[in-house]
Amino acid sequence: MKTLHCIVMACLVLAGRAAASSPPNIIVMLVDDMGMMDCSVPFITDAQGRPQTQELNRFYRTPNLEALAARGVRFNQFCAMSVCSPTRISIMTGQNAARHRTTNWINPDTDNAGSQGPPQWNWRGLKPGDITLPALLHQAGYRTIHVGKGHFAPREQPGSNPATLGFDINVAGASIGQPGSYYGLQDFGGKAATQAATNKAKKNAKAQSPKPKRGNNQPPGLEAYHGKDIFLTEALTLEAASHIRAAAAQKQPFFLYFAQYAVHAPFNADPRFIGNYKDSDKPEAAKAFASLVEGMDKSMGDLLKLLDELNIAKDTLVIFLGDNGSDAPLGHEHAVACAAPLRGKKGSHYEGGTRVPMIAAWAKAEPAHPAQQRLPIAAGAIQTQQAAVYDLFPTLLELTNTKTPPTHVVDGRSLAPLLQGKPQPDRPQQFLMHYPHGPHRSHYFTLWRDGDWKVIHHYLPSAPSAGGKSYELYNLRQDPYEQQDLANREPTQLRRMMQGMIEALKANNAVYPIDPQGQPLLPKLP
Repeated sequence: MKTLHCIVMACLVLAGRAAASSPPNIIVMLVDDMGMMDCSVPFITDAQGRPQTQELNRFYRTPNLEALAARGVRFNQFCAMSVCSPTRISIMTGQNAARHRTTNWINPDTDNAGSQGPPQWNWRGLKPGDITLPALLHQAGYRTIHVGKGHFAPREQPGSNPATLGFDINVAGASIGQPGSYYGLQDFGGKAATQAATNKAKKNAKAQSPKPKRGNNQPPGLEAYHGKDIFLTEALTLEAASHIRAAAAQKQPFFLYFAQYAVHAPFNADPRFIGNYKDSDKPEAAKAFASLVEGMDKSMGDLLKLLDELNIAKDTLVIFLGDNGSDAPLGHEHAVACAAPLRGKKGSHYEGGTRVPMIAAWAKAEPAHPAQQRLPIAAGAIQTQQAAVYDLFPTLLELTNTKTPPTHVVDGRSLAPLLQGKPQPDRPQQFLMHYPHGPHRSHYFTLWRDGDWKVIHHYLPSAPSAGGKSYELYNLRQDPYEQQDLANREPTQLRRMMQGMIEALKANNAVYPIDPQGQPLLPKLP
């Protein structure tokens, strides 16, 4: 009996050590063009940090995100670049876009720096051999799974295939930034979209303009769903679920980067949910957008249910976020409209362009679980301190005890202290967003946040989005919705903020727009 008791105790000790050393699963769900207000979870808070439900929160239906927020922490001041590729590469590398220099969305076929954009910008994006989050996690023993939108590199570059960047599995990831269609009956290629592209090419030819090299916008690897009555979001969810099951069956930790094509245009109505918005007074395109949002929410709910069924929910960290501000078809890009009460939307230099929803939670709370002890997450908490997309990189590497090569510069800082729902007094409250490109919704600008203050520098005051101004200055504590430009009234503060911006750009080795003679347009102190 004594021998049997010793054997049992030894087994328990070994099992405990195995549990303690077993790395957690990680799911990052990144939703395209989903801003702060595009769900029923309120992210806007009052002066005391309490959530304030807004009109748009009442329009959208996202019960699964509500449940996820109740399990974990939502961030009120989570920042991203205001266009997609820069954010996606920042997540992969832990670097600010000014440093990795993919400062614009990547046109799959044409260098889209802009007429006065920097020739040195990184249009080619990520390439094999770059230090990336999935590559490091793969080396640490993770099965790394990419499902959905890539947009890491142009079509002819190897980095357009996420499988060259550290992912073991790639489903639907390519150079494209949006699908041609969300409908399986259209093979997700969009017959109407293809015809529109053909018509445009013919029109260009008649005008004797150069015909651009074009490819299709059909997500690869989904041929099994072609011709079927299925929505793209559902097809991707089924694919993600199959790879989660395979990893769980082999008891291998997995990193799932689920980059939804939703809720990016085209605003194809999801037939499963469009009926929920038939009585709304919103435009038809906005109703279709809302159905895309609800389809994305069901996708999250389906994955959470699957984790429970496989009994791995307690082992799985879930992070949900958007890649840039909202692109809901409601209002002008610089107005208080689709991100109300925030000003601006995708592509804008205002908060509606750079603030995104972010929720982090364990799929099932079990505080005694070793991984959850390493990264405790407060339930139902709201974090009002600032953080940014490049902070995910060091957070997930710290959680998994994975080292970063010393030669790789990381701009992000671990979110671990903030995930406990407490303030971190020594954390810098700064954010740099550099966009030396045009034409776009906002042209040739840099914004810099430092504490309560935000400055926007327009390199070309004559550009439409600049309104004749070189500088805009806002106090976000007193004026969170950017209605009072203080640039003329607070010259000392403006100069201090511009000094901080210039130092941050230099520290990131940024490249700048150019003048007609090809010389860089450097930011200047007022």
